[in-house]
Amino acid sequence: MAIKNNQVVSMQYELKVNGNLIESNLEADPIEFSFGSGDIILGLETRISDMNEGEKREVKVPADEAYGNYDETLCEIVPISEFEGIDLQIGMILEAENENGELFKATVSDVTKEDVTVDYNHPLAGNDLDFKIVINKIV
Repeated sequence: MAIKNNQVVSMQYELKVNGNLIESNLEADPIEFSFGSGDIILGLETRISDMNEGEKREVKVPADEAYGNYDETLCEIVPISEFEGIDLQIGMILEAENENGELFKATVSDVTKEDVTVDYNHPLAGNDLDFKIVINKIV
């Protein structure tokens, strides 16, 4: 039996990248999402669509069906003067608004005396995602 669009799915999961634990709610409350609404990545949604309540599964979602492949063109070098008053650290996540008022995030990937390299790729871009999934309920 397949999960249908707009059904509410209650799910627990564990996410690993290259064997490293990124996130888990296996020992916590499940997440709930409306299937087909884009609340979870499409590559995962596709791979759990035939699961039933109570079912457990290990799922691998390739990078191009998760957060995309890493794109070098999404890095930008910005003068450090643009970041006055900010204690910049490599790996720091910065939030800003674009010209349409939409929030976006960027990761600081390099800092010199003159410039800051910011990376607009999703932090998990270019990585295959390994999930352990437990479907608790489908309504």
